[in-house]
Amino acid sequence: MIEQASGASAPAVPQNPWPALWALVIGFFMILVDTTIVSVANPAIKAALDPASNNLDSVVWVTSAYLLTYAVPLLITGRLGDRFGPKNIYLIGLTIFTLSSLWCGLSDSLGMLIAARAAQGLGAALMTPQTMAVITRMFPPQHRGAAMGLWGATAGVATLVGPLAGGFLVDGLGWEWIFFVNIPVGIIAFVAAWILVPQLETHKHRFDVLGVLLSALAIFLIVFGLQEGETYDWGAIWGPISVWGLIIAGVVVLALFIVQQARTKSEPLVPLGLFRDRNFSASNIAIAGVGFTITAQTLPLMFFLQTARGLTPTESALLMIPMAVISGVLAQPVGKLLDRVDPRVILVPGLVLVSASLFWYAALSNVDTPIWMFLLPSAVMGIGSAGMWGPLATTATRRLSPRDAGAGSGIYNTTRTVGSVLGSAAIAVFMQARLEANLPGSADAAGSISGGTLPDVVATGFAAAMGQTILLPACAILLSLVACLFLRGNPAKQRA
Repeated sequence: MIEQASGASAPAVPQNPWPALWALVIGFFMILVDTTIVSVANPAIKAALDPASNNLDSVVWVTSAYLLTYAVPLLITGRLGDRFGPKNIYLIGLTIFTLSSLWCGLSDSLGMLIAARAAQGLGAALMTPQTMAVITRMFPPQHRGAAMGLWGATAGVATLVGPLAGGFLVDGLGWEWIFFVNIPVGIIAFVAAWILVPQLETHKHRFDVLGVLLSALAIFLIVFGLQEGETYDWGAIWGPISVWGLIIAGVVVLALFIVQQARTKSEPLVPLGLFRDRNFSASNIAIAGVGFTITAQTLPLMFFLQTARGLTPTESALLMIPMAVISGVLAQPVGKLLDRVDPRVILVPGLVLVSASLFWYAALSNVDTPIWMFLLPSAVMGIGSAGMWGPLATTATRRLSPRDAGAGSGIYNTTRTVGSVLGSAAIAVFMQARLEANLPGSADAAGSISGGTLPDVVATGFAAAMGQTILLPACAILLSLVACLFLRGNPAKQRA
């Protein structure tokens, strides 16, 4: 049973919670940008820290280590916020993230950078669930849509700003500055959160130690297997241990975890009763598809623009500006509208537009398309994103009680992150398959393909392969659309 922490009366929620949310958004934006900014800098990092090797697998761990330590603890860190206060856990995570960013920038070897990125991921895992938990606990359900609109705008814009900022910083100052830039931002975010975010009521927890161990092991095995599948050609890793063996073992442990949670009477790590709410369940399915799509669509698009069309990282990222601007401008009014209408009215058109923009990108992915035309699907995706991120988060958390805020946000963010890992693994496999189909033998020369602009004789086939690859995330987002069709109407409006 969850009890209120002993001591004085529960801390009061401020009458105007918006300053607190804006303070948290600064740090949240920083960690989301960091999940995408490194992808632009990977070639420069490899050239600086691992120039002698022709193997790209080692530099991939700069991203993999971050995702692994980010995804595995999310279920636990959400509950830590319930127990010790979301503000305290957020500030601890922000401190770890900021100091590890300094460590990343000062790294003089690839191994040191990978270790620093793992520390960064742990800091991000401590921070992320607290932002959603604060919204759930400080904003009443009938006003939560506008708050989640800001959260959604932050998530949507950050995934687009990352490659743009990465391009500018790598081209202008060097790869180290994609990490150094976090230091002043982290300090500002810490001061703002310290002053503006209140200490909210805490709840005593009997931490489910067995549940913690089973969940961490299951997520580690699944995420590690998916991330490293392409590296080991989906075969043996070491001796009898294979990629598929790890993934299957992870699924088995996950099943054991679910059974254990169902049988835990006192206080399970994941309250399975949350999934009786159709909106919470459907929103988690939908956000997994969104995470898959947003992660998967970036890689083939950037390879096409930079390798087949010869754009620099900065130039290719500039084509994403309409998406970032439109999504940011529309997210807040869309969130307010969500407080008054059925969520499907916003989510269904938003997801349709995101899918349509990806099909449009696929159609444009050839060597003859004028570059300016890529601004058009970018704008369409911006409109769709505004009706996707915030509305999904609002719908998932609308009915969560304050005591379940941390657990619910931890589940939601874990689902999103696992979806992203699935997208990263799937798009690598699909991209390699389409390259082999359009340019036989090219999949074995991935290192030379990623090294610069292609000669005209192979650029056409490469462009066709990237366009066909974009069709995978374009179809995947439609699964999120199907999940959203099962949502119920706005419960806040029904109660009114």
